[in-house]
Amino acid sequence: MAKVGLVDAPTPGSTGAAALKRYPRRLALVGAALLPFILGGCQLPTFWGYRGSTTQAQDEFRLWSGTFIAAIVVGVITGALIVWSIIRYRRRSDEVPRQFQYHFGLEMAYTIIPIIIVLVLFGFTVVTENAVDDVAPHPAVTVDVYAFQWGWQFNYAGKDVSVLGQTLNDPDPVGLNGGPCEPTDHCLGPGLVVPAGQTVRIYLRSRDTIHGFYVPQFNFSRYAQPGFLNKFDLTVQHEGIYRAQCTQFCGLYHSEMFFHVVALPPAQFAAWLSSERSATTTAVRSTTSASSGATTAAAGAVSHTSTSTRKAAA
Repeated sequence: MAKVGLVDAPTPGSTGAAALKRYPRRLALVGAALLPFILGGCQLPTFWGYRGSTTQAQDEFRLWSGTFIAAIVVGVITGALIVWSIIRYRRRSDEVPRQFQYHFGLEMAYTIIPIIIVLVLFGFTVVTENAVDDVAPHPAVTVDVYAFQWGWQFNYAGKDVSVLGQTLNDPDPVGLNGGPCEPTDHCLGPGLVVPAGQTVRIYLRSRDTIHGFYVPQFNFSRYAQPGFLNKFDLTVQHEGIYRAQCTQFCGLYHSEMFFHVVALPPAQFAAWLSSERSATTTAVRSTTSASSGATTAAAGAVSHTSTSTRKAAA
């Protein structure tokens, strides 16, 4: 007759239970090791912003995305702690849990960690603002920008070139590679033409009230204020056409106060400047000739009148 041995029930500290406890930890370690490789194959989302088409705009985008990621991390940790507290300390009986008043480590943690986060964000903000507001000692092009009700004027210093337009009028429809300016919704208002890859100095002024110089894809906005000069640099990295607008309510036709920025390759930009300068010179000569012709005709009329008057007197 076979003997049946008794099998002891597993104790809480048995090998199987320990293995089950170690399994989630190992899984977490494997996930943490694979996370950098997974994220490395992904492109950082824009978080509903623009990556930036200028050097300055890309600095701002890095600050924006870093701040957004920090907010997500803090939000996930806070939400996880709330959910853990709800599950861990949910009511199981009518017994009152152990009460305590102070927890020095916890209080230090939730006091020091937020301070560190704020200081880090403040430091990155200062560095980014200094980079955006920095101006080059020798910019490639200098443009005097005047805002007025309701349009824009762009004067190229030392180039004898000026572009003027208002309320959606586009007197200078410059496109890429000699083509028309498109897409149409980016070409409203006069065009500020700049060389791609080179630093452009902007001197921003207002002729009447407060206006806003805003180019969305540059992540950039500045006020044009009466009696105040705003100075900044823009370095558009790639050729393209970028819509822009006034962002400060400035009167009746504020909604039509658009302009656009055209970034051309340096060679095309030089050719555009030359053609604009030639057109301006031709227009000036035509105006001067017309004025001279009118003056000569008026002088002839006066001489003829004087001769007729002398004959009548005789």
